[in-house]
Order: sequence, then structure tokens, then C-alpha cells
Amino acid sequence: MSSFPYLVEPTTVPPLDPGYRPAILANRAFAKAVAESGNGVPLVLGLERGDGSVSRFESQVFAEGTPEAEANFFYTERLVKFLLWQRGAYKIYVGGPASIGAHLSDAYKEGGLRAFDADFMGDSVYAKTFEIVSCAADEVPAARETTAPLGRHLDGCRIGFDLGASDRKVSAVVDGEAVYSEEVVWEPRKNTDPQYHVNEVKAALETAASKMPRVDAIGGSSAGVYVNNKPMIASLFRGISQDDYHVVREMFINIGKEMGVPLDIVNDGDVTALAGAMSLEEDGVLGVAMGSSEAVGYVNPDGNITGWLNELAFAPVDYNTDAACCEWSKDFGVGALYFSQQCVFHLSSRAGIELPECDGVTDAARLKHVQGYLEDGHEGVTDIWRSMGIYLGYSLAHYADFYDINHVLILGRCTSGTGGDIILNGAMELLGREFPELADKIKVQLPDEKSRRVGQSIAAASLPQLNK
Repeated sequence: MSSFPYLVEPTTVPPLDPGYRPAILANRAFAKAVAESGNGVPLVLGLERGDGSVSRFESQVFAEGTPEAEANFFYTERLVKFLLWQRGAYKIYVGGPASIGAHLSDAYKEGGLRAFDADFMGDSVYAKTFEIVSCAADEVPAARETTAPLGRHLDGCRIGFDLGASDRKVSAVVDGEAVYSEEVVWEPRKNTDPQYHVNEVKAALETAASKMPRVDAIGGSSAGVYVNNKPMIASLFRGISQDDYHVVREMFINIGKEMGVPLDIVNDGDVTALAGAMSLEEDGVLGVAMGSSEAVGYVNPDGNITGWLNELAFAPVDYNTDAACCEWSKDFGVGALYFSQQCVFHLSSRAGIELPECDGVTDAARLKHVQGYLEDGHEGVTDIWRSMGIYLGYSLAHYADFYDINHVLILGRCTSGTGGDIILNGAMELLGREFPELADKIKVQLPDEKSRRVGQSIAAASLPQLNK
């Protein structure tokens, strides 16, 4: 990837990451340079999804042939990568300088720098050939966005579940009140037998069902992309071969039929946002779950969800090319490495902590091991969570360029105990100090301790509408 002269050292440096270069600062520095050069030209990006909906994003870049135009390539590659995972697309219209379209086409071709993303979006999510279409700015299609209500059905006896990579949570909910919740540690990514996943999900549902007089509906959340209750692709099922994948793809539909009740499952980020909107009784909510990975969802100011993917675990937030790389996508500086237990593990060695690595030790146990040092006041480990708070502050400013946000709800295993308050306070202090216009608008909040851990499964219970 080409060098980028607009990387900015942050005023507030994460104590364990001096090389961190926030995306928001780099993008602002680039925009300022373009504006001051007098050589700016429009860049219009259109992202078309499988249902024909289209998102647009407009920016300015250096005109072709100018000395500064080389910087366009880094800027647009990072911008497109973010938009691709935020909005979703199998076809991207690049309306602007032809050299930018050519650069992106090269990156997203087979064997290119972003071949993973092209394959994921094209084959796995939308079942279409991924395309980059280079065109003039005025030839990019008009925006065609779709929105829809989500959940908030509280009547009857319901089961809500949340499938994470380290634990599975389930709640029994009667007329909107949780009467039972549990968390069970499991390791879905390491299991190659699809029946393991079927059995574990059924066990959770049977336990919750035993706590109520009947079951009227089941709602669930899980990492990944879900279409009509089918996981098109999900990190939980990475160990399942293509030959066996049909078992998990049809799993939730089959379980709903077996139990004779409506069952809906959606991306865990959307349920995080739904949980926030329900608990706050407000809309314009961005939910950020910091667990095994980063899960993000969004309820817009009208109280609806969009047709966007919101898979910000793969979206870049750090423009330092020497930053840690995601082991799945092989890209650097993406959200999963800053807002999940992956961040904790990555920074633990810098904090002077060795993780237990013997056979049989789960990632959940490793995280709990580090959190034990945090609760004891270990200064180096405390710096892990201080760093995450700084990451969050800068990244929320970045996210605000792409979402209309009134509230941010953070939850997940990494926010348990004192860690959640450290992250929250760090982010709020940074926003107030460096982005006061956002601090006045965006309220960042933590749910109570119980809701941090099982809030998603409770909100998930509200997903299905009862058959009348």
C-alpha cells in the first residue's frame, strides 16, 4: 500500500500503543489539504446491495495529474473498505478520477490486496460477482436506502439467545421481564462438527424453556451476516466445511419448525443497538459489543434498522500500516483488534502479562485471567483498558462521519467489572477535550452489569412477532 503523508499523531496517545494513528485525524488532515490546494475534485461512491438498495458517500480528492494525487489511493482504499463493511455492497460505483477506479479495481480483483473482501461480499453475502465500476461522478446512481422496524415485541413467553465466540447466553422472558438468564462457555470456532453447534443451541433453548410454562417465540443474535434466518457467513462457523455448512445454514429454521414457534435470528450488532434503544427509550443508537470480536448495530433516529451490514470489526480505525493485522482478513488496523478480547490479548505482552496457553484454556478464561489483574489494580493491565478508551473516543468521532448518532451503548465481556468504566470515562473525556461538538450531541453509556453480559439475549427475545 502506498505511503500516506497525512497520518497524524494523536494529542492523546494510548499508553500501550504509541504508533496509533486515528482514522478520523488522517481523514480530516487529507480533507483540509485538498480544500487548501485548490485542486479538489468530487469523489462520489455508490454501494449497491443485493436487493437493489444503494448507499452514496460524497467526498473530495486531489485532481488527477497534480503532485498530491498519489495520496488519493490510500485515502480512497481505506474509505471504501470502511463503507463496504458498514453499508455492504457487491457493486461499488467509483465516480471520480479514473486512476482511483483503476486502483480500486486492482485491489479488489482475484489475488489483489482486498480479494478477501471481494470474495466475502460477492460470493458469501450477496451471491453475486463483486464489481468495481469506474465512472464520472454524475453517473453514480441515486441513493435508494431501505429501513425497517426491529423487535420490541414483549408479549408472551419468549426465549432470547446470543451466540458469542466464547460463550452462549440465553434468557427466558415473560411479558418483557427476564425470569432466567445463563451464560455457558463454549468454543464454536474450534469445532468442525456441525452437530456440536446444533446440540449446544438446542441445550440453551431447552434450559430456558424449562423456566417458563410455555414457549411462544424465540429470538436470537449472533456474529455474522444473516439473511432470512440463515447464516450466510459467520465467524462462529469457520471450522465447518463447505460440504457440511448446509447443516448450520438451515439450523435455526429447522429448530423453529421443531419447536413449533416463530424464530428470528439477526446480527448481534443490531440486537446490541436494539437493546440500547429499548433500555434508553431513545433512538439514533449505535451499539458496540466488545466481546470475542467487535459487533456493531445501529437504530436510526426514526427507530428503524437499515439494510446496512454494520460489520465494523473489519472496518479500519487505525491508519498506521504497522498496526496489528486481523488473522482472518489479513488487513491492518481494523475494529476487531481495538474493541474486543483480541485487543486485550494483543496488548497483554506490552503490559507485562503472559497469557495462559496450555491446552484446554479457552479465550474466555484468558480474558478473565487478564481481568483479574485489572481488578487488582495492576498498572500495566489498567493501561490496556485506558488504551481501549482512547481508541473508542477517536473511533466514535470517526463513526460519526458515517452515522447519525445520539447515543452509544457499549457492552460485552470486555466491559465487565471496572474495565467498562475505564473505557467509558476515557472515551467521554477524549470526546469532550478533542471533539466538543460531538460530546454535546453523543451520550456514551454502559448498561448495568447484568445487562452488559446478557442484555443482548433479552433484547433478542423481542424479535419475533407472535402468530395471531
